[in-house]
Amino acid sequence: MYNIALFGPPGAGKGTQSRKLIEKYNLAYISTGDILREEIAEGSDLGLQAKSVIEMGGLVSDEIIVQIIEKKIKTNTEVNGFLFDGFPRTVVQAYILEGLLLKLNTSLNCMVSLEVPQDELMERMQERSKKENRIDDTTEVIENRLKEYKNKTIPVAEFYKEKGICYSVDGVGTLDEIFERITNVVEQSLTKTWLNVVLFGPPGSGKGTQGKMLADKYDLVYISTGSLLRKEIEKGSEMGLAAKEYVEKGDIVPDEFAIKLIEKQIQTHPDAKGFFFKGYPRTIVQAYILDGLLRKLNSSVSCVFNLDVPTLESIKRLSVRSKTEKSRYYDMDTDVIIRRLESFQTRTSPVLNYYEKQKNIYNIDGIGTEEEVFERLTIKLELAFKNAR
Repeated sequence: MYNIALFGPPGAGKGTQSRKLIEKYNLAYISTGDILREEIAEGSDLGLQAKSVIEMGGLVSDEIIVQIIEKKIKTNTEVNGFLFDGFPRTVVQAYILEGLLLKLNTSLNCMVSLEVPQDELMERMQERSKKENRIDDTTEVIENRLKEYKNKTIPVAEFYKEKGICYSVDGVGTLDEIFERITNVVEQSLTKTWLNVVLFGPPGSGKGTQGKMLADKYDLVYISTGSLLRKEIEKGSEMGLAAKEYVEKGDIVPDEFAIKLIEKQIQTHPDAKGFFFKGYPRTIVQAYILDGLLRKLNSSVSCVFNLDVPTLESIKRLSVRSKTEKSRYYDMDTDVIIRRLESFQTRTSPVLNYYEKQKNIYNIDGIGTEEEVFERLTIKLELAFKNAR
């Protein structure tokens, strides 16, 4: 999902540019004024609450506004993302939006600020006032509106500049010229959006083989906590020695091990296009950890794949692998194999339910040749990447 906030003072042309962006990127339009009017017209509970406040001359509270925005987001499921026009207007609302989007497993990707000189804004708004016969839009009123914008909204731009997602765009020129500048900025921000993939499947499902092939194809950094742990064990590092007893029994190692390994991989690839997580997270707690790690870096899980392979087939594959050079020491013990499969069912299956609720999971038939399974995965991955961007 790709979310944009379009900022600019009154008269900057946000409405016109918003319509063009919505069409180009298949976004849903969110303007607090518009959705408030929609709720009031529908006579919804939120609309009635807002109406009573407005009729008394008050300002609609952030609490009501955020509920209306959440409703709008949840009821628009066929779009690629959302365009926020003039929201958030204050730093408080910026924090509110951050929390709301976090709750909905997404984030703001790009804030575009249209920059127009004040004399140009005054001229545009005075001209608009004449055309629309708005006699209340006096020079004094227009100046006050611009002052209000400067005092309250410019700090919001600073908020997003600190996050590295605020872009200033020259708002003077023809509509097409300005739109081209905006789309250049949007496309630039798209290239900075990490694409993070999680690949699940029971032991013996082929996650390692398929994961490496997919990571290579899409130029993603491949992260297998199991492989990284085995390297630590082979090196005889402090972490390796501590993890060895867990791995040999087919148990899940303590979470702090995986956190250190993942953070190290991310830090050593600052120019990555994204990351491919093979078999991680394996528990609900680890799912929260991964969300936290990525959120810290202003990113999130883009899509999740689950290789569907029956238990009997997994056992057969692991048995065959135990007789090849690719064998692992835990492939030799039937009890450990069964324990690992049971662990997947009891501890990892709930993680699949977690991602299913977020509607970003794809179940893939894992039976067939490597090429057949790879083709199924790439078809779905192309779709997932398109939706993510």
